[in-house]
Amino acid sequence: MTEAVIFDVDGTLVDTNYLHAVTWWETFRQHGHEVDMAAVHRAIGMGSDKLLDQLLPEDRDRDGDEDVRAGHKTLYRLFWERLRAFEGAADLLRACAARGRKVVLASSADGDEMKALLAALDADDAISAVTSSADAEQSKPAPDIVQVALERAGVQADQAIFVGDTVWDVKACARAGLPCVAVLSGGIGADELREAGAVAVYDGTAHLLRELDDSPLAE
Repeated sequence: MTEAVIFDVDGTLVDTNYLHAVTWWETFRQHGHEVDMAAVHRAIGMGSDKLLDQLLPEDRDRDGDEDVRAGHKTLYRLFWERLRAFEGAADLLRACAARGRKVVLASSADGDEMKALLAALDADDAISAVTSSADAEQSKPAPDIVQVALERAGVQADQAIFVGDTVWDVKACARAGLPCVAVLSGGIGADELREAGAVAVYDGTAHLLRELDDSPLAE
């Protein structure tokens, strides 16, 4: 029986993926890197270390990577007070909690950013535990943050299910040994998510909430 539901946050519960894409794109431009917006969007969901390796030249001066990360955070921070949770996101967390599931947020955001995401979500009463970037040695698609979320929930992989929005979520779950339900709100297509291994795909949190009792989260 499913005892815990682990949720990704960016792009799954809170509408941030395209804000991340724009602010990364602008940061790259300011640091002399021309990267197509579509390529940036497809890398969202990775941790910043892996995202930089995915998008920037391998032979770059890596001493400048920290400045790039700081530049992105500075630009993204401008939107923090305007972040918006997806329709049904908070109600979905509460519905899972009401059904006796532990609700854990598995995010690689840092402490300040996580506070902004939690404020946008406004569902602290339903959340059992939260992870942050400080909790994982490696970011998605490595399984570290998922494994930490399992530990925080006090369950094994076969007692939990994950909800995410990117192929990086699905791949991290596969490596951690638990199923991943995907939503389309992050901008990744259903076929690609299923091909990566998602066990079910929903339009977003409102759709998943409507179908909750017939979804893999209820099994």
